[in-house]
Amino acid sequence: MQTLGLSDSTPRSEGRLKSLFWPSITSSADVDYLGSQGYWICTIIAIISSLVLVKVTLLGASVIFLFYYFGGVGVRERSKFAATLMFVVYALGSFEMGISVLRVLLGVVLFSNLRATWLAARWKDGSEEAAPVERPQETWADKFANTLPAMLWPYFRYPYYVFSIGILAISVYAVVRAVQR
Repeated sequence: MQTLGLSDSTPRSEGRLKSLFWPSITSSADVDYLGSQGYWICTIIAIISSLVLVKVTLLGASVIFLFYYFGGVGVRERSKFAATLMFVVYALGSFEMGISVLRVLLGVVLFSNLRATWLAARWKDGSEEAAPVERPQETWADKFANTLPAMLWPYFRYPYYVFSIGILAISVYAVVRAVQR
């Protein structure tokens, strides 16, 4: 089956750690993999951030969860805006809340996610090699990462833009207040 090109999954061109911290793109399968990886990274950061904030305020935790989750949906759909704003807001939050090993690690992963999104968005647009691969639908995780973002992003893209600019403004304000103290 492999020699006929009928294998179940397209092999990635690099290892998991390299694709996590310094990804490169050599095929449409890499573009799809990096989008899926970015979605899961943002979803994990949404969960971690909201769990940390739920001790302070449920509303704040909900807002941050929605910001990072829908940012992940945007990353899955190759939105450079969503990837950029998530990294910037996370960096501002790190300055406001204090830097820890976990925050630095997650910040590095978000920066790598930002880089991967920019590479994926520009990768050989219009060429035959840029034809999108079929997104797998075999497991619940595949359906969650492949079907849901494609369904949600067309409806929530513009509200997310407005919402995320509001989050950015609040983050800048919080950092300015923290610096003034």
